[in-house]
Formats: sequence, C-alpha cells, structure tokens
Amino acid sequence: MQFDRILTHARLATMVPGETAYGAVENGAIGISGDRIAWAGPMDEIPGEAQFTENMEGRWITPALVDCHTHLVFAGDRSDEYERKLAGEDYAAIAREGGGIRKTVEATRQAGAAELAAGALARMDALAQEGAGTVEIKSGYGLTHDSELTQLKAARGVGLASGMRISATLLAAHAVPPEYEGRSGDYIDEVCLPLIREVAKTGLADAVDAYCEGIAFSPEETRRLFIAAKAAGLPVKLHADQLSDTGGAKLVAEFGGLSADHIEYTNADGIAAMGKAGTVGVLLPGAFYSLRETQKPPVEALRAAGVPLAVATDANPGTSPLVSLLTAANMACTLFGLTVEEAIAGITREGARALGLAGEIGTIEAGKVADLAVWDVERPAELVQWIGRRPLHGRILGGEWL
Repeated sequence: MQFDRILTHARLATMVPGETAYGAVENGAIGISGDRIAWAGPMDEIPGEAQFTENMEGRWITPALVDCHTHLVFAGDRSDEYERKLAGEDYAAIAREGGGIRKTVEATRQAGAAELAAGALARMDALAQEGAGTVEIKSGYGLTHDSELTQLKAARGVGLASGMRISATLLAAHAVPPEYEGRSGDYIDEVCLPLIREVAKTGLADAVDAYCEGIAFSPEETRRLFIAAKAAGLPVKLHADQLSDTGGAKLVAEFGGLSADHIEYTNADGIAAMGKAGTVGVLLPGAFYSLRETQKPPVEALRAAGVPLAVATDANPGTSPLVSLLTAANMACTLFGLTVEEAIAGITREGARALGLAGEIGTIEAGKVADLAVWDVERPAELVQWIGRRPLHGRILGGEWL
C-alpha cells in the first residue's frame, strides 16, 4: 500500500471494542491516505510506504474527541443566575420568572450571525485545545423563524472558521417564547413545524431536538415534532427526563432516535425501549453538577439493557457553563460511576454514534476519517483523572495536522 503519511512509534487507543482495554495497540502505527485512515495496527505489520513518516515517540493517539451535545451559539450572560442558585433558588423557579432560557433568548434575538459565530468560536477554542474534532451545536435560543435560522447559520460558520466538523441541530422547541405564553401548541404549528421543513430542504440542520419537560413541551407536542421531522427525513434526539419522568426516553426511542440526553429520571420502560432501538444515552454531568441535582441517571440499568453511553458538556450559558470535555468525562466517572474506558468511549465512539456518525468517526480503523488526537500521557486514564490539565500534543483532522 502507498500512504500519504504514516504515524509510527505510537500507542493507539483505537476504541474499537475487542479483547484489549481501549482497543489498545502498543507500538502501533497509522497509515493515512487523503482524509482517511487506510490502515492501523502494529508497527511490524505496516503494509506499505509513505512519502511522510512521522515518529510519535511513544505518544498515545485516540480518535479526535466528540462533544455530542452543546448550545455553543448564544449571546448574553447569565452569571447572575449562578449567584441566585447558590442562594437557594432552583432552576425551574428562575425560569418561571423570565430567567433561564428566556433570558438568553432576549440577547440572542438581538445578535447577528457574525456576532453569534464569534462568541461560539471563543468557546469552541477551549474544546479544540482538549482534542475535539467534532462538536454538535443546537439552536434554541432564538425561538422565532428568523433567529433560529440565524443560529444555525452561525453554527455552520463556526465549522468553516474552526476547521472542525459541526453537527447542527434544530432545537426550536427549547422553550415557549414569551409571545406564545399559554399557546405552546400554536408555537409548534406556526414556528417549529415550518422550520423543520425548511431546514430539511436547505441542509441547515442535521437533526431535530426538543425539550420534553414540565417547564417546556409535553410528550404530545414532542410527538408532533418527531412526526414532522421523520416526514422531512431528519433524525431526532431529545432532552429527556431531566427534571421529571415524562416518558421522554421511551418516546424518542419509539422514533428510532439518535439519543436521549440527560435521562436522570428515565424509567425501566424507557431504558428497555432505548436498548431495543439502539438509542444512545447521553450523560450530561455538567448540568447535574451545576443544578446540584441528586437524581443520578440509572447507569447500571442502562448498561444492563445494552444502551450505549455517551458523555457531553451540554455547554450553555446557564445550566452547564462547561467547555471542557475532559472534565465532563471526569465528572461522569466520579458522579455517575462510569469506568475510565466507558468515559473515553463516551467522548469518542459513543459520542459519534449519538450524532449518527459512527460510520465516519469515533474509532481508529480503516475507512474512517483521519480525525485523531495525539496526547502526552503515559496511560489513557490520565485524560480523565486530571482536572484542568490539557495534555494534547496535537490534532489531525481530515488527515492533516491542525
């Protein structure tokens, strides 16, 4: 075989399930052709040559990290709510008084796509410095036809400016805007459903999400959104069972959803439905931590049902002001009981699965896009153990050093 580039003398955490932890290959190598991994395996089995051979000097290489749930595109500030929560107010009460999502909506509606993209790029940089190659970005802070489209355009712009893969998600059903107070059904009909059809035609969104909760949208309203999304050819995901058991996980699994996210209150029926449908459970420990919740996701039951578990930052200005995917992985282990291997899989292989990208990224194997992170660590566990450390040596995205 003739490669464009061979990375030699590396230790590979391929994250391919198998006999070794992390799918590890000691003294390994990776052959890259174009933007793809053409071969990966032990150094003494390299099946060809390349114009460029690079000695990794024993560094670990993982798939580039995947943050499969963020709200990076927004304007405004909600640090005052942090102080209020510390003083004892809960998130639901703050939201009912016009805070929470609605406060961010006011600021975001006044911002243009360029301003929104600039703010998101600054937050994206923190993720890039920790090895991220793919980031999902949701809308949901505009809640009008035009402002939701502006957010999605900003998300696409972030991808062009950063060189990273962006998965854009329409989350128009994030909250009921003030002008539709008491008329959530009308908001679904007049704003959300037309937006679904439009973004499907224009390619501005890759999936449709909703917030199914007592302070947001009912299961019946969410079902209507999912029916429209499926008719438009867009996959669905859901903010499910975060603050109460609404049956959200079961609902999104019924539609073959990519993921059910948060899932602190998901019941046995929801877990079984997720396992049967292959719906990924996305754990968001940053929100759990920031809201000082006590109801943990049912990790043991999810494992037993064979539900894939991803981990993400849920980066947003209020309930999860977190732009460190490695810290999210640490929290998932410390707070939710994941193993280190599960956590790393959650920010690589399973994060990719939660975005419907498992065939493209998330593991180191032939045919996948050559999105890689190179680390100055002795063991993969260091990536999760340390808080605040950034041991990234460099990223290769699409076969090129970035």
